Amino acid sequence: MLATRVFNLIGRRAISTSVCVRAHGSVVKSEDYALPVYVDRRDYPLPDVAHVKNLSASQKALKEKEKASWSSLSMDEKVELYRLKFNESFAEMNRSTNEWKTIVGTALFFIGFTALLLIWEKHYGESGRSGSGGPPAPASRAQPPAWAPPRDCLPCL
Repeated sequence: MLATRVFNLIGRRAISTSVCVRAHGSVVKSEDYALPVYVDRRDYPLPDVAHVKNLSASQKALKEKEKASWSSLSMDEKVELYRLKFNESFAEMNRSTNEWKTIVGTALFFIGFTALLLIWEKHYGESGRSGSGGPPAPASRAQPPAWAPPRDCLPCL
């Protein structure tokens, strides 16, 4: 029984990792990760592939128009051609994000929560109890305990 379950699991794994996977009654092609992919990075300015892979009819017509003189293209057409190749410009990639606000806010939240815990511990913790139900306060070190013999009775060495 154990062997059949193991072989059944191995068989399912082999089917699920194949190139064509059945999902909802149709065949779905998984993406091939061995091919180059598009990335927007400042340190890699020219990606291996274009941003838009499947062109529409109007985009194909614009690509044909691109082969002619660029002076005949309008500014909007030049921007659209740029957006076919790239998703973001350098200015858009260098734009600052507001992620620092989230990080600082989270850090301040945890600092505040820790401060509340310390205040709670100081007020209600064992070291903060002021004579009500806690262990007795330690005796002063200046006076010897009552059970200890007097100092002058100890033999001198």
